Amino acid sequence: MTEFKRLARWEGSLNSCIRCGYCYEHCPIYKSTRWEIDAPRGKLALLFGMLNNEVAPSKYIAEKLLECFHCSRCEQACSSGVPIMEVFADACADLRDAGFEVSGTTSVTDQDLCVRCLNCVRMCPHEARDFNEQVEVDVLKCQSCGSCLDVCSAKAIRIVKGFGTNPDELSTEIAEFLSPQIGSPAKLVVFACSWANYSGFQSSRFAVESGQTELRTFVTACVGRLKSQVVLEALERGAWGVLLGCCPEDECDHQGSQRAKARVAALQVALERIGIEPERIKASEIPKGNNKELTAASAAFLEELKKLGPLQGR
Repeated sequence: MTEFKRLARWEGSLNSCIRCGYCYEHCPIYKSTRWEIDAPRGKLALLFGMLNNEVAPSKYIAEKLLECFHCSRCEQACSSGVPIMEVFADACADLRDAGFEVSGTTSVTDQDLCVRCLNCVRMCPHEARDFNEQVEVDVLKCQSCGSCLDVCSAKAIRIVKGFGTNPDELSTEIAEFLSPQIGSPAKLVVFACSWANYSGFQSSRFAVESGQTELRTFVTACVGRLKSQVVLEALERGAWGVLLGCCPEDECDHQGSQRAKARVAALQVALERIGIEPERIKASEIPKGNNKELTAASAAFLEELKKLGPLQGR
C-alpha cells in the first residue's frame, strides 16, 4: 500500500474544500480542456479519494497533478483558503516516491539533441535543472515557465503538453484567428502571461460571445518564453500589431518580463530596418491579476493601430 506521509498532513485542507469551483474559473489548464479532471477542484477530489483509500494511486493521477503551470491563481481564488499548490507539491512527491515517474507540463530534454552547453542549467530561475553526465530536470522544482526553451540553441528542450501555450500551438491558433476566410476585421494579437493577467474562464467566453473580433488574447504561460518567430508570424498573417502583456519586472517570478521587453526592442529595430513601423509591436507591464488594465491597454493599442492601418499592401 502506498503511504502518503506528506499528503496526510493536508487532510484537514482537503476536507475544507467545498467544491465551489472558483478555482477552475482561473485555471489555464481547465480553460484549454474544459475537463473537470483538469480543474484544481477535480484534482483535490482525487487526492481526497486517494488519502481515504477510495481511489488507487496511478501514473494517470500523477500525470494530472503535474499538468499545472503553477500560476497559483486557483489558490488566490479559493474561498476555503486551501493551500492548493502546497497540497499538489506534497502529493507529487509522494507519488514520485511510489514509483510514478511522469513529466506533465514540466520541460523535457532530448539528450540526443542536447549539446551540453548548460545554458538552461545556469538560467533556470527555479534551480530545477542540474548536470550529472547529462542534463536532468527535477519535476518537483520545475515551474513550467518555459524559460529553458528560450535559451536552448539546439532546440533540445520541449514541454510535451503545452495546453495551447507552445509555439506551434500558438501559431496554429493565430493562423485560424487571422484566416481571411473567416472575414473578421482582426487587427490585434495579444499575448498574456498565465501567471498574471490573462482573462478568467467566464470573461474570456464573454469576449467571444459578445462578438469581439478585432483582437484576440492568447495565453503564453510566461511571456519570456514567447519566441520572436511567433510574433513575426502574426504580422505576416495579417495582424496590424502585437501586444505582449507582461508582469512588472519586480513581480515576475521567472525573469521573463525582462527577456520579453528585450525581445520586443530587438524586433522593433528589425522592423524599422525593413520599413515597417516599430510601434506595431509593444510590451506593456500589467500588474498581476489586473485584467482590467490588460483590457484597457489592449483597447488603447488597438486605437493606435487603426491610425496606422493594415500592413498588407504597404
